[in-house]
Amino acid sequence: MSNRLNELPRARCARPGAVAALGALALCGFLSWGTLHLVVMIRHGMGAEANLGMVWLACFALLWWVPLAWFERPVRATTAQQEELDQLVVTVQIPVYNEDPRVLEMCLRSVLEQSRKVDRIRVVDDGSHDPDTGAVVDYAEIRDAFLDSAAEAGVGATWDRTSNRGKRFAQMHVLADDDADIFVTLDSDSVMDRHAVREGLAPFADPRVRSVAGHVIVLNRDANLLTRMTGLLYLPFTRGLRSAQSVMRRVTINSGTLAFYRAHLIRNTAGVYENESFMGRPMQMNDDSMLTFYALLEGDTVHQPSSLVFTLVPERAGHYFGQQLRWMRGTTVRHLWWLRYMPVRGVVFWGTVLEYLHLFLGYAIPLVILLHPGLRAQAGGIALAALVIGTAVSYLISLRIFTIVRSDETVAQRFVLFLFAPVATVWRLVLLRPLYLYAMLTCGRIAQWGTRDKVEVSA
Repeated sequence: MSNRLNELPRARCARPGAVAALGALALCGFLSWGTLHLVVMIRHGMGAEANLGMVWLACFALLWWVPLAWFERPVRATTAQQEELDQLVVTVQIPVYNEDPRVLEMCLRSVLEQSRKVDRIRVVDDGSHDPDTGAVVDYAEIRDAFLDSAAEAGVGATWDRTSNRGKRFAQMHVLADDDADIFVTLDSDSVMDRHAVREGLAPFADPRVRSVAGHVIVLNRDANLLTRMTGLLYLPFTRGLRSAQSVMRRVTINSGTLAFYRAHLIRNTAGVYENESFMGRPMQMNDDSMLTFYALLEGDTVHQPSSLVFTLVPERAGHYFGQQLRWMRGTTVRHLWWLRYMPVRGVVFWGTVLEYLHLFLGYAIPLVILLHPGLRAQAGGIALAALVIGTAVSYLISLRIFTIVRSDETVAQRFVLFLFAPVATVWRLVLLRPLYLYAMLTCGRIAQWGTRDKVEVSA
């Protein structure tokens, strides 16, 4: 891992400016070309090819969130609103389980060094232990230093150790009886930008807002090729779909990495949230999507692109695919909740339907090409067109990489990463999409904690 971890990283949300204009121009050009090409096929009586062309256009129309994401802007509070926000009591909850000590220390430092001081920090060690020896993992030195620093800063802090029951129980161990106005959930392997709390509170100036998603970026980006790839793979969701959902105020999943909630929302779910089950088995993973689900039922959910948090991502393939499988299984379960409980005429319900339609077309189109004699004869040309179109869409989506400026990254580094955007698309199609299908079919296999048995990423 980079030596830059000796200092807490910084980042800021940049104005889209020329990048947004370039993206809009490219999107308009792409749609114009596709529509013109389709019209020509129809006028020349190319029935099967024209039908395929219309299906292709429908498939890309399902990427509605790509242009909409560019309309997202950070929420700014007025002077009067800021005065009210400053009066809110804010509690940050950090569940800890087999975390690397150095990373945990950085996480705690980042909370204490916030430009908008938090009122309380509740750390809960959920029974960390060495899986090989069974010995207790002792964070005594970090704990004592943290409690001393919090006292000096005038921040109320507690550190509890509980028996291992899962992340949700660790959270509710302290939040169920906490009388704060805002709860902040923060993963122990994450490091907040100095202004993350200040920025994350701004949307709560609107009383309709119930939850705010932080903006997640990769901390150990330079560790290896996998972590660099992960940074690209995060883009379509963290700076794409979630941003578009935020424009409609219907964010469906706040990353547990960093999220903000009206505190009463979580207190009111005590006893239910930590005991969720699926197919008769307790469900501890996808805690973030469940809390967002509660917020969706009560009000608006948004994303604050300027509330930035750095998080560690897997550095080994086994860890990476295991994490993806857990997330995908949990998301499948949450999809069922959305389809059952969200309004049929609402954004969340139809967004879920469109996601599955997109997944279906991704497999149906190649199958139709293989089965139709006329299309099969043109498979080479169709494959080439798909490659060109897919590459163009990859770059359109990845333009969002330029909306964040990091203290540990140059413009040249971002541009080089941007050039590899099509590789990330191939990764999603070849590796992640089949894994998603497997996760859907095996979503009943739900893990207790859903994270780690031992330290998986170290500083």
